Amino acid sequence: MTTTTTVFLLVISCCFLWLCLPFPLDVEASSAAKVANPQITVMGLVYCDICSNNSFSRHSYFMPGVEVKIDCTFKAMSARTAELVSVSVNRTTNRYGVYRLEIPSVDGIECAAEKAIGNSCRASLIGTSSSSCNVPGSTRTTTDEITIKSKQANMCIYSLTALNFRPSKRNVALCGN
Repeated sequence: MTTTTTVFLLVISCCFLWLCLPFPLDVEASSAAKVANPQITVMGLVYCDICSNNSFSRHSYFMPGVEVKIDCTFKAMSARTAELVSVSVNRTTNRYGVYRLEIPSVDGIECAAEKAIGNSCRASLIGTSSSSCNVPGSTRTTTDEITIKSKQANMCIYSLTALNFRPSKRNVALCGN
Protein backbone atom coordinates (compact mmCIF):
# COMPACT_ATOMS: atom_id res chain seq x y z
CA MET A 1 0.00 0.00 0.00
CA THR A 2 1.44 3.41 -0.91
CA THR A 3 2.01 6.09 1.70
CA THR A 4 -0.59 8.36 0.07
CA THR A 5 -3.20 5.59 0.11
CA THR A 6 -2.42 4.75 3.73
CA VAL A 7 -2.71 8.39 4.81
CA PHE A 8 -5.95 8.81 2.82
CA LEU A 9 -7.46 5.69 4.39
CA LEU A 10 -6.41 6.82 7.88
CA VAL A 11 -8.00 10.26 7.37
CA ILE A 12 -11.23 8.72 6.05
CA SER A 13 -11.29 6.27 8.98
CA CYS A 14 -10.77 9.01 11.55
CA CYS A 15 -13.53 11.16 10.05
CA PHE A 16 -16.04 8.30 10.16
CA LEU A 17 -15.02 7.33 13.67
CA TRP A 18 -15.36 10.85 15.02
CA LEU A 19 -18.78 11.22 13.38
CA CYS A 20 -19.98 8.05 15.08
CA LEU A 21 -18.87 9.03 18.60
CA PRO A 22 -21.43 10.44 21.03
CA PHE A 23 -19.68 13.30 22.81
CA PRO A 24 -21.36 14.83 25.86
CA LEU A 25 -22.39 18.43 25.44
CA ASP A 26 -22.49 19.22 29.17
CA VAL A 27 -19.71 18.92 31.68
CA GLU A 28 -20.57 19.48 35.32
CA ALA A 29 -18.25 21.72 37.30
CA SER A 30 -18.06 19.13 40.08
CA SER A 31 -16.80 16.44 37.71
CA ALA A 32 -13.92 18.67 36.65
CA ALA A 33 -12.63 18.66 40.22
CA LYS A 34 -12.30 14.89 40.45
CA VAL A 35 -10.51 12.83 37.83
CA ALA A 36 -12.62 9.89 36.69
CA ASN A 37 -11.27 6.63 35.36
CA PRO A 38 -11.29 6.74 31.58
CA GLN A 39 -13.97 5.19 29.41
CA ILE A 40 -12.29 3.39 26.52
CA THR A 41 -13.78 3.18 23.04
CA VAL A 42 -12.33 0.75 20.50
CA MET A 43 -13.39 1.38 16.89
CA GLY A 44 -12.54 0.38 13.35
CA LEU A 45 -13.85 0.11 9.80
CA VAL A 46 -14.42 -2.67 7.29
CA TYR A 47 -14.67 -1.95 3.57
CA CYS A 48 -15.04 -3.84 0.30
CA ASP A 49 -11.94 -3.49 -1.88
CA ILE A 50 -13.75 -3.88 -5.23
CA CYS A 51 -10.57 -3.65 -7.33
CA SER A 52 -8.56 -6.00 -5.08
CA ASN A 53 -5.64 -3.57 -4.83
CA ASN A 54 -5.45 -3.54 -1.00
CA SER A 55 -6.46 0.09 -0.75
CA PHE A 56 -9.61 2.15 -0.53
CA SER A 57 -10.50 3.42 -4.01
CA ARG A 58 -13.40 5.30 -5.56
CA HIS A 59 -15.11 1.94 -6.21
CA SER A 60 -14.72 0.72 -2.60
CA TYR A 61 -17.53 0.93 -0.07
CA PHE A 62 -17.95 0.43 3.66
CA MET A 63 -19.53 -2.89 4.62
CA PRO A 64 -22.43 -3.26 7.07
CA GLY A 65 -23.11 -6.55 8.83
CA VAL A 66 -19.51 -7.81 9.03
CA GLU A 67 -18.58 -9.87 12.11
CA VAL A 68 -15.34 -8.74 13.78
CA LYS A 69 -13.60 -10.16 16.86
CA ILE A 70 -11.97 -7.57 19.14
CA ASP A 71 -9.31 -8.57 21.68
CA CYS A 72 -7.90 -5.99 24.11
CA THR A 73 -5.53 -6.17 27.05
CA PHE A 74 -5.03 -3.32 29.50
CA LYS A 75 -2.58 -2.92 32.36
CA ALA A 76 -4.32 -1.87 35.56
CA MET A 77 -1.94 -0.32 38.06
CA SER A 78 -2.65 0.14 41.74
CA ALA A 79 -0.50 0.93 44.75
CA ARG A 80 0.02 -2.76 45.56
CA THR A 81 -0.48 -4.77 42.37
CA ALA A 82 -0.16 -4.78 38.61
CA GLU A 83 -3.05 -6.56 36.93
CA LEU A 84 -4.08 -7.33 33.37
CA VAL A 85 -7.65 -6.78 32.23
CA SER A 86 -8.57 -8.67 29.05
CA VAL A 87 -11.65 -8.18 26.90
CA SER A 88 -12.60 -10.41 23.97
CA VAL A 89 -15.88 -9.75 22.14
CA ASN A 90 -17.50 -10.11 18.73
CA ARG A 91 -19.09 -7.05 17.14
CA THR A 92 -21.01 -6.41 13.92
CA THR A 93 -20.37 -3.38 11.73
CA ASN A 94 -23.14 -0.79 11.44
CA ARG A 95 -24.49 0.64 8.17
CA TYR A 96 -21.33 2.76 7.83
CA GLY A 97 -19.00 -0.23 8.18
CA VAL A 98 -17.97 0.80 11.70
CA TYR A 99 -17.57 -1.65 14.59
CA ARG A 100 -17.30 -0.34 18.10
CA LEU A 101 -16.69 -1.55 21.64
CA GLU A 102 -17.36 0.59 24.72
CA ILE A 103 -15.39 -0.40 27.81
CA PRO A 104 -16.57 1.30 31.01
CA SER A 105 -14.04 2.81 33.37
CA VAL A 106 -11.89 0.40 35.35
CA ASP A 107 -9.85 1.39 38.40
CA GLY A 108 -6.15 1.64 37.63
CA ILE A 109 -6.32 1.73 33.82
CA GLU A 110 -4.54 4.73 32.35
CA CYS A 111 -5.04 4.82 28.61
CA ALA A 112 -3.85 8.32 27.70
CA ALA A 113 -0.67 8.43 29.74
CA GLU A 114 2.91 7.22 29.41
CA LYS A 115 2.03 4.34 31.77
CA ALA A 116 -0.45 3.01 29.18
CA ILE A 117 2.31 1.52 27.01
CA GLY A 118 1.27 -2.06 27.81
CA ASN A 119 -2.29 -1.55 26.54
CA SER A 120 -3.16 -3.18 23.22
CA CYS A 121 -6.13 -4.04 21.02
CA ARG A 122 -6.56 -5.97 17.81
CA ALA A 123 -9.45 -6.85 15.56
CA SER A 124 -9.91 -9.89 13.32
CA LEU A 125 -12.38 -10.54 10.53
CA ILE A 126 -14.79 -13.38 11.30
CA GLY A 127 -17.13 -13.23 8.33
CA THR A 128 -19.62 -11.38 6.18
CA SER A 129 -23.04 -12.16 4.78
CA SER A 130 -22.17 -10.40 1.51
CA SER A 131 -22.00 -12.80 -1.42
CA SER A 132 -20.41 -10.24 -3.75
CA CYS A 133 -17.52 -9.24 -1.47
CA ASN A 134 -16.62 -12.13 0.83
CA VAL A 135 -12.92 -12.97 0.40
CA PRO A 136 -10.73 -11.55 3.21
CA GLY A 137 -8.26 -8.92 1.99
CA SER A 138 -4.96 -10.38 0.87
CA THR A 139 -2.75 -8.26 3.13
CA ARG A 140 -4.35 -9.00 6.51
CA THR A 141 -7.34 -10.35 8.34
CA THR A 142 -6.17 -8.95 11.70
CA THR A 143 -5.13 -5.43 12.58
CA ASP A 144 -3.27 -3.94 15.52
CA GLU A 145 -4.12 -0.61 17.01
CA ILE A 146 -3.45 2.97 16.09
CA THR A 147 -4.13 5.08 19.16
CA ILE A 148 -5.94 8.38 18.97
CA LYS A 149 -5.95 10.17 22.28
CA SER A 150 -9.00 12.27 23.03
CA LYS A 151 -8.65 15.74 24.51
CA GLN A 152 -11.07 14.71 27.23
CA ALA A 153 -9.35 13.34 30.33
CA ASN A 154 -11.97 10.66 30.93
CA MET A 155 -12.19 9.23 27.40
CA CYS A 156 -9.67 7.29 25.33
CA ILE A 157 -10.20 6.16 21.77
CA TYR A 158 -8.38 3.26 20.14
CA SER A 159 -8.84 3.48 16.39
CA LEU A 160 -7.85 0.30 14.59
CA THR A 161 -6.56 0.19 11.02
CA ALA A 162 -9.28 -0.61 8.47
CA LEU A 163 -9.89 -4.23 7.46
CA ASN A 164 -11.28 -5.31 4.11
CA PHE A 165 -12.90 -8.00 2.03
CA ARG A 166 -12.69 -8.30 -1.75
CA PRO A 167 -14.75 -10.01 -4.47
CA SER A 168 -13.74 -13.51 -5.54
CA LYS A 169 -13.16 -12.21 -9.09
CA ARG A 170 -11.70 -8.83 -10.04
CA ASN A 171 -13.98 -6.74 -12.26
CA VAL A 172 -11.63 -5.91 -15.17
CA ALA A 173 -14.22 -3.65 -16.85
CA LEU A 174 -14.53 -1.53 -13.70
CA CYS A 175 -10.97 -1.68 -12.39
CA GLY A 176 -8.79 -2.28 -15.46
CA ASN A 177 -5.97 -4.79 -15.65
